Amino acid sequence: MTKTALITGATGLLGREVLKTFERDSANWKAVGQGFSRVGKTESDSEIVKADLLNEDVLGLLERTKPQVVVHCAANRFPDKCDSDPTAARQINVAATTSLARATSSRSILLIYISTDYVFPGRPGGAPYEALAKTEPPNIYGETKRDGEIAVLDETHKSGLGVVLRVPVLYGLVKENSESAVNVLVDAVWKAQDVNAGIKMDDWALRYPTNTADVGRVCHDIAEKYLGEGQEGVKALPRILQFSSEDRMTKYEICQKLAEILGVGLPGMIRVSEGPKPGEVQRPYDTHLSTKELQRIGIGVYTQSFVAWW
Repeated sequence: MTKTALITGATGLLGREVLKTFERDSANWKAVGQGFSRVGKTESDSEIVKADLLNEDVLGLLERTKPQVVVHCAANRFPDKCDSDPTAARQINVAATTSLARATSSRSILLIYISTDYVFPGRPGGAPYEALAKTEPPNIYGETKRDGEIAVLDETHKSGLGVVLRVPVLYGLVKENSESAVNVLVDAVWKAQDVNAGIKMDDWALRYPTNTADVGRVCHDIAEKYLGEGQEGVKALPRILQFSSEDRMTKYEICQKLAEILGVGLPGMIRVSEGPKPGEVQRPYDTHLSTKELQRIGIGVYTQSFVAWW
């Protein structure tokens, strides 16, 4: 029987790819997206339901779409924006997540909550982090996503139908490079062709850029695995999972690779080898995620090559 997957934030960077992944498996899945501010502004062959997760009757949204799984990609995922407006960040990352988790659990719907490696402190020597390692977010973005995790786990405790999936910085197909903290570095490379540009680029924090299509595949495989276990079997599966590429680079090193692919240099770029200063948004040094839990339950953690994709 065909199952239905509802993808929140389906007009965003990750949500689009998760939606496409379920759409490609049309023999087994009907894929429906949820969006709000960008719905109708761009052409799409996908089914997108317009709904404001902050004000919408979430039960009404679930009744309209009747999913067996919800992949919750909608979020405020920009650390600087979260720091400048913590209230707004908590509304979408915590309050909306709590409402969704409560609604899905009450209707026996599997919820896959997309979280972040920024729930960990990322101090030198601390990585890799196992799924059950103690969280200690370094900034407001990480705090709100950690609190979203807690809400999902608490609200779905009895049903066992809530899964946290942590991922690192993402790249992939975009409508605008600014959608991704990685894709936007292409713009920085072009600007750095001006020798006087003076573009400062971090060469301190270690990143593990991961392709959105790979995350989409993992979300699909998690849904298949957990729904296939039945109501009792699912309770024996892990509630927190992590997925990451093993491509380790600083932002400056990413720019170097992109410049090499484009056949240009970086005459106007200045490498910054020190971490954030007091008063700045604090970003971790290394939050490499262990993928052991995914491997333990038989879900592939392979990823496409960063350089090959570009």
